[in-house]
Amino acid sequence: MGAPSGGGGGGGSRRRRGGRRGGTISEINVTPLVDVMLVLLIIFMVAAPMMTVGVPIDLPETQAKALNSETQPITISVKNDGTAFLQETPIPVEEIAAKLEAIATTGYNERIFVRGDATAPYGVIADVMARIQGAGFKNIGLVTQQKKDQ
Repeated sequence: MGAPSGGGGGGGSRRRRGGRRGGTISEINVTPLVDVMLVLLIIFMVAAPMMTVGVPIDLPETQAKALNSETQPITISVKNDGTAFLQETPIPVEEIAAKLEAIATTGYNERIFVRGDATAPYGVIADVMARIQGAGFKNIGLVTQQKKDQ
């Protein structure tokens, strides 16, 4: 009873390891991808509230109280040089009424806030408000900052 010819069982396993060495790995390691995605998610969650500031305007100060609101109103901003913005997009004053009618979701009951710079020409702000009211919107408000107690 001698040993079987062929040299033992170790030769077959060597052949398999040798074949895998030259081949490509067909499995994807997902862990680094998940790590990168979680880091990006955290970065965007922290940075998103800082990006919703809007058009930088120096609002006038009054003693009016802050309003509680559940829905986001439409905002029209007037800078000190007289340029108007619908939300954060520049818009000619003549086109404000048409654009408001197009984006109003609740019809003419939509809340519209007018943010006017403290040094903006009064005539431009009055013209913007008159165009909004002329289009049929009734729920118009001026945005101000609360006065700081001295």
